Amino acid sequence: MSVARITTLSANSKTSFDDAIKEGISRANKTLRNVSGAWVKEQKVEISGGNVVAWHVVLEVTFILED
Repeated sequence: MSVARITTLSANSKTSFDDAIKEGISRANKTLRNVSGAWVKEQKVEISGGNVVAWHVVLEVTFILED
């Protein structure tokens, strides 16, 4: 049996949603132990001059608590 905790974080990228998600997960793994999954809760883009200039995601990251 295990108990997990969920934490919310946001990440952004100048490239894509995929890159923003990877950056968020990478950063979560630097601080949290036992990261087991993530849910993309929100996605949005920043637009300037009619072009997408940044991609933003909000992630719900799940990690297993240690005994």
